[in-house]
Amino acid sequence: MEPKEANQNDSALRVNDGIPQPPAISEESVQRFKSIRRQRLSVDEYVDGILRGDRTILSRAITLVESNLPAHHLLAQEIIQRCLPLSGNSFRIGITGVPGVGKSSFIETLGMHVVEQGHKLAVLAIDPSSERTKGSILGDKTRMENLSSHPQAFIRPSPSAGSLGGVARKTREAIYLCEAAGYDIIFVETVGVGQSETTVHSMVDFFLLLALAGAGDELQGIKRGIMEMADAIVITKADGDNVNRALRAKTELQNALHFFPPSPSGWRPLVQTCSAHLKQGIDEIWQMIEDFQQQVQANGYFDLNRRQQAKFWIHQTLQEMLTHSLYQHHEIIKLIEKLEQEVLQGNITSFEAAQRLFDQYSKLITRKD
Repeated sequence: MEPKEANQNDSALRVNDGIPQPPAISEESVQRFKSIRRQRLSVDEYVDGILRGDRTILSRAITLVESNLPAHHLLAQEIIQRCLPLSGNSFRIGITGVPGVGKSSFIETLGMHVVEQGHKLAVLAIDPSSERTKGSILGDKTRMENLSSHPQAFIRPSPSAGSLGGVARKTREAIYLCEAAGYDIIFVETVGVGQSETTVHSMVDFFLLLALAGAGDELQGIKRGIMEMADAIVITKADGDNVNRALRAKTELQNALHFFPPSPSGWRPLVQTCSAHLKQGIDEIWQMIEDFQQQVQANGYFDLNRRQQAKFWIHQTLQEMLTHSLYQHHEIIKLIEKLEQEVLQGNITSFEAAQRLFDQYSKLITRKD
């Protein structure tokens, strides 16, 4: 006999349809989001929104600043020019440190202390971009849960996009917009101790270096140039079994700072310890920053430093524009591909290839004029 064909209804296993689940996002919310995305704001609408402290419009304006699209660039520059006369009234603090030092925890704890003092705080957190994919996680808001939900705080994570010093390409312009929106304290968090922290140092008034005790030689891994730029060093995670190590690290770093030349500001850099988890040492750190601010404003260094920074950014922006112009020229793009192959084949050196590219670009510019 042939086996009887199995009937699905005879199976003991059944899959019930279950209860229909509602969509994760309502259709009304989706349509409203699409409407906002489609809506194009004018320069006046952007500026008015920024001046009244609308964080959504401020975020959209910073997105325009960070965009590489030419149309966005022109619009962003108009917005910046309109906001520029209303900027410059904040105190800008750069915060850097080795990976794992607890920058996000420190910033949230110090930031909560700052807003509780009656300040409006903007945090421009720079996340590292992948060299392979150019992507960035942008997870700082998730690590600053309390601060990100505070009405007097604004947190903007941005990709570093390969910028030296861990600073996003358009961070300086973002600072202007935040200042126009009424934020009187600006934190600029960098991705970590990099090859050049000059960039962040050139856009802030106070440069804070976070260090970690109990990780071997406290001075090793901290570059001398960064320590020379630091207005203060804070030993983080000074709690539990780490308290004694943090105190020893404080003594070692304070002794090391005595060998550095005096700062042009007249301020003698200090070393402090803190525990963001226990909220210990935070009040003393903020008092130190306020003392610095009062001193440099009284002796004239604050205004002098701002003028020197503006001068520095003329040349920094010019270099960026020239580099962008060179690499976007269609003839140069073709020549680059050709010269790269010659270098790989060993026909010419890298230096000779660069010289040929520069000479050709100079001819193209002269011919255009």
